[in-house]
Amino acid sequence: QEQLVESGGGSVQAGGSLRLSCVSSVYTYNWYYMAWFRQAPGKEREGVAAINKYGTTNYAEYLKGRATISRDDAKNTLYLQMNSLKREDTAMYYCAADYRRDGGLVDGNYRVWGQGTQVTVSS
Repeated sequence: QEQLVESGGGSVQAGGSLRLSCVSSVYTYNWYYMAWFRQAPGKEREGVAAINKYGTTNYAEYLKGRATISRDDAKNTLYLQMNSLKREDTAMYYCAADYRRDGGLVDGNYRVWGQGTQVTVSS
């Protein structure tokens, strides 16, 4: 069964860093696209960063320069390193994956989702 399990969230002060991890039950190289999304209370889910199986990445404009998405196919794990965190980065962060080529930062392009990991940034 295809499953994604996130970890690494937590509480951090503004300016701090976190690294989120997402372990896949399926060999990650089989996913064409993997991505991170987030959803804050009362807001719609939005794309954070995406990476395809060839290492091409996409980032949301608001996070460019503050985040790095990477995947370790040997460990079947997707990562999101976030630095210089701001209060507005507070949200539930979700990992997503799909076999199709049209992933990117569009949540409708992803069929498999994790349960999420909470990130809370305080000032």
